[in-house]
Amino acid sequence: MNTAVWICQAVLAALFLVSGTAKISMSRDRLLATGQTGIAPFPMPVVRATAAAELLAAVGLIVPWASGVLPMVTPLAAVGLAAVMVGAAGAHLHLHEPLTAGANMVILSVCVFVAVTRFTGH
Repeated sequence: MNTAVWICQAVLAALFLVSGTAKISMSRDRLLATGQTGIAPFPMPVVRATAAAELLAAVGLIVPWASGVLPMVTPLAAVGLAAVMVGAAGAHLHLHEPLTAGANMVILSVCVFVAVTRFTGH
């Protein structure tokens, strides 16, 4: 089970490092052109704040649990990313993009899996 959780943590961390880096460094037009359509309903300061949260959470998924320093941060990071995915799914549904919203829900379920297993000490 531990190996499965670590794989999920690594995949989520990679995903949110890429997403957060794009959102924090690209212009609105470039983000939209590269398929980050979920940002459309939000002002750029919200997009940038979300990007910063994604980047911090990506680190929080790995470093605290691996180091044993404040390991409770890892499941909290997963919960925070689950909340981001709820918002993303809502934005994509608003934009009539049900497949993308479905992908957000899959990511959300992986976040919940990591949160639950790490909160219970696994």
